[in-house]
Amino acid sequence: MTKVAVVTGAGTGIGRQVARALLGAGHRVALAGRREERLREAADGHAEALIVPTDVTSPDSVQALFTTVRETWGRVDVLFNNAGATGTRGSVDTLSVEDWQAVVDVNLTGMFLCAQQAVRLMKEQDPRGGRIINNGSVSAQTPRPETVAYAATKHALTGLTKSIALDGRAHDIACGQIDIGNAATELTSGFSDVGMPQADGSLKPEPTFDAAHVADAVMTMVDLPLSANIPFVTIMANGMPFIGRG
Repeated sequence: MTKVAVVTGAGTGIGRQVARALLGAGHRVALAGRREERLREAADGHAEALIVPTDVTSPDSVQALFTTVRETWGRVDVLFNNAGATGTRGSVDTLSVEDWQAVVDVNLTGMFLCAQQAVRLMKEQDPRGGRIINNGSVSAQTPRPETVAYAATKHALTGLTKSIALDGRAHDIACGQIDIGNAATELTSGFSDVGMPQADGSLKPEPTFDAAHVADAVMTMVDLPLSANIPFVTIMANGMPFIGRG
């Protein structure tokens, strides 16, 4: 069955992979993000792609995104709530309030705003219901050194996911979270050679994996009936220093 999906942060990285996977499976996809040219590149001229430049930190911009989708296709079945920012590195005593707020605005408030609009539409459409998939991170479980803003927002996202899943039950709305570790994107391009800071203060190379496998995992969630949900799934590079002591 053809579904209507909204993908935020769709111009690059994981969002791009997921948007293309959805389009490849025959779904209608609204690609949202700040840079229109990147969104158009990701859509690659697909007939079922809708390009909607969006700032997820702006309530008006997010509302305009979902209004456009509703006016174009009448509903939304899937939200891949993906847009995020790593922000400036820093510990709680060194990070500025401005840098903290910038990460919170995207990673937490932005996710809230998109989920809010999606849930409102999913409740009123006929047939009602839909699925929200939040892009978490392994940092929602275990932080890296000097990533206080990123780790805090990703931990908070877990609470948002649980709350949406709980409140959405009565309306046939499912919500799950995918926690990703070291998918190969522009963001992780230096992980394998430059290395990443470790808990013991050292700098060590870390393995990455093809981001297409993230899209595969997301599609597994998308393809489920609304009577089933995967509340949390972790996908990571085998061998990255996450499970155990290094």
